[in-house]
Amino acid sequence: MPRRTATMLASTLVLIVLLCVGVFMAPPYSEMTPGPTFNTLGESRGEPVLQISGHKTYPTSGNLNMTTVRVTGAEYRMNLVEVVYGWLAHDNVVVPHDTLYPDGKTEEQSTQENAEEFSQSQETAKVAALNELKIPVKSRVVVASVRKKTPAEGALHAGDVIKAVDGTPVKQPGDVSKAVTKHKPGEQVVFSIVPAKEAAAAEKAGKEPSAVQDVKIGTVKSGESGEGRNRAIVGITAGTDHTFPFTIDIKLADVGGPSAGLMFALGIIDKLTPEDLTGGKFVAGTGTIDETGKVGPIGGIEMKLVGARNAGAEYFLTPSENCEAAASDIPDGLTLVKVKTIADATKALKQIRTGDTAGLPSCTTG
Repeated sequence: MPRRTATMLASTLVLIVLLCVGVFMAPPYSEMTPGPTFNTLGESRGEPVLQISGHKTYPTSGNLNMTTVRVTGAEYRMNLVEVVYGWLAHDNVVVPHDTLYPDGKTEEQSTQENAEEFSQSQETAKVAALNELKIPVKSRVVVASVRKKTPAEGALHAGDVIKAVDGTPVKQPGDVSKAVTKHKPGEQVVFSIVPAKEAAAAEKAGKEPSAVQDVKIGTVKSGESGEGRNRAIVGITAGTDHTFPFTIDIKLADVGGPSAGLMFALGIIDKLTPEDLTGGKFVAGTGTIDETGKVGPIGGIEMKLVGARNAGAEYFLTPSENCEAAASDIPDGLTLVKVKTIADATKALKQIRTGDTAGLPSCTTG
């Protein structure tokens, strides 16, 4: 066999081997791509996303779209060719697998966590919207969860209203842990509670729950690493439950995570106020929100920008902490609007609907 032919044959075989390795190797990477967007003022699967009863609502127009990101599953392993293609593709982002599924988290666990965050974001969005409209919302501290094989198991239950700890009234979730950690492991804590069933019955009847019971619970060491390993715990997580003056339902399936909070809150405000927030404009956005109306950062901002523009958005409400990353690659025809609070967002929407966009707060790379 001629030397040149042998060299070419050897090179071809090496190339085939490399391609095979590239196809079948499974580097520890996952991929993020633009997901669908949903108009919080519109419908999903034939029914309104936002459904409000017991309070006057007003017609809306335009779009206030929340945005999403698609990710590869926890069990899926990208091969080398897919990783390289993802790095080169403009509308995809390849990230280390542990970024999306840390500590070996399964897809089922991730889905459950995202569903819980999504549910919590809906409640927080309702509170933030009503606070912005100066509509009172009653709140109370409750048992959010009880860890198995801890002193609280069987003594306290999710949904129990915590009125006091050791006789000291509880006003926010942090008060509970402060009271418990004043004790040494092995000591008892007295929880003054209204059982979840009685609290739910009182709420349904429009009354304030009053059947308070005292429950004594022993404490144990937290078992955490570091300085907190010897602190006392009973094994619960405290949270906040709200009683709204009227019904607000959010109907949106197969979506997870906390990043729709801002857009849900704006949709609620739009439906509860006579002034049309968008003026018929197509606005999309993202961002977590807390009860005070503060907008927080989210992940996958680049993908959400692409998804929003693909859907037809002209303006994108961007959390201030995501602004620098977002501004590094803005899709053509999309204007980024920097927001820190829900008040910033409503002010920006007024500028957009009136055409006074020159003064909109923008995102920059530096």
